Amino acid sequence: MTGRVQLALNVDDLDESISFYRKLFGTEPAKVRPGYANFAIADPPLKLILMENRGQGGSLNHLGVEVPGTDAVEAEQARLAEAGLASVDERDTTCCYARQDKFWVQGAPNGERWEIYAVLEDSATFWGQEGSRSWAAAEVALESSQAAEAALESSQAGPAQITQCCGG
Repeated sequence: MTGRVQLALNVDDLDESISFYRKLFGTEPAKVRPGYANFAIADPPLKLILMENRGQGGSLNHLGVEVPGTDAVEAEQARLAEAGLASVDERDTTCCYARQDKFWVQGAPNGERWEIYAVLEDSATFWGQEGSRSWAAAEVALESSQAAEAALESSQAGPAQITQCCGG
């Protein structure tokens, strides 16, 4: 896979976090918007996303791999499907102040949220023209897909296997 790993962190104070990561990586943020900033770090190759979510600072929001374009998104989705991993499509969507083609990988063993995406262009809004989309809506779509996957596994697993626990 050719691309750059993305790490999206929840932060309590965006300005304080920008100041810290500016010093840590020795570079300025590539984009700063209300409640959001990203750093496109060359060495090590990393897209660091900071999402202001007070009270959740220091926790992981999601992970991703930024690829060069839609063809790479499609190639990775096909490769992962061949490897047996399911995905949830989001083509021509606006998220994180960018119009993107992407998909979310299903089945991470600890519930991590991974996206494979390509940025098509900048956006003036976080969730799209009307701002009608929200992270909660994205989570609902992912959880619905995971619930369907768990139900399918459960029906195929037989009574001796546990496919889901801990209220998951």
